[in-house]
Amino acid sequence: MGVELIIKIAGIGLLTAVVNQILKHAGKDEMATFATLAGVVVALTMVLDIVFQLFDTVKTMFGL
Repeated sequence: MGVELIIKIAGIGLLTAVVNQILKHAGKDEMATFATLAGVVVALTMVLDIVFQLFDTVKTMFGL
C-alpha cells in the first residue's frame, strides 16, 4: 500500500509538471495554474484517505 501510493503520487506530480510546462509554452498560464492546482487536489485527496485510515486504526487500537 505504501509503495503504490508513493508511485501514484509521483506519477500525478510528473504528469502535472508536464501538462504545466506544455500549457505555459502555449501561452496559457492561467490554465497551467489550474492544471497544477487540480494535480495537487488529487494528490491531497489520496493522502487524506490514507490519513483517515490511520486515525481509524489508532482509534481501534486504543479503544477510543
